[in-house]
Amino acid sequence: MHESIAKTFWRQQRLLVVTPHADDEIFGCAGLMAKIKDHGGEVYVICMTVADLAQYDMSVDVVSGQTRSDEFFAGMKALGVDDAEIMYTDEETHLRLDKMGRRDLIHDICLGSRLGVDRIKPTMVALPSISYNQDHEAVFLAGFTACRPHTGDNSNYPKTVLAYDSPTHFWNIERDKFHPNFYVDISDYVDVKRQALECHASQLRPAPHYLSFEMLERMMFIRGHEICVTAAEAFCAYRLVM
Repeated sequence: MHESIAKTFWRQQRLLVVTPHADDEIFGCAGLMAKIKDHGGEVYVICMTVADLAQYDMSVDVVSGQTRSDEFFAGMKALGVDDAEIMYTDEETHLRLDKMGRRDLIHDICLGSRLGVDRIKPTMVALPSISYNQDHEAVFLAGFTACRPHTGDNSNYPKTVLAYDSPTHFWNIERDKFHPNFYVDISDYVDVKRQALECHASQLRPAPHYLSFEMLERMMFIRGHEICVTAAEAFCAYRLVM
């Protein structure tokens, strides 16, 4: 894509990112968010659930929901997004989104959130790709329905629907489930992606853990290698209307 055309494309985007938990959006599409903001577009983020989180491999047994909320909004500030919201903060819902009725999740992604699809009318929506995590699958399926095409007066459905990458894809029964067909060059946004992840200090692990800076860098540089640039983010595009 010609540079001037690309800049115009990003400037015209109103991106809505739906993330199951705080920090999924950083690993998957912080570069995309930073790039759209840098070119004058709009970015909004819905985090579905944050609450007290039990830790299994750290010195702290439980990270409070308030800490996770503070980390999430710090990450959003680092990326300069236009607005962000956390949907659920109760213990009954946290890490149990698969137990909610899908219709309720769809409603909340469409209208229940003040940043919902039907409210802000995004041009582009980024959803979590399906992995072994039950919340990721529940949010993807509900978000996919929320982005379904319409006719008549409701024809302002998102023209671009993407699923973003995850460091958890290595552990998957169907190892070929994530086939990237949409790449974003984020070579100029490596540092801002690192800074956004730094905000989630309670979740970072030492290498070679998949929740580490080293994994973040490998994801960026391997995806960049796939398209011959320094760093990139990879997505599955389910709809791309030009």
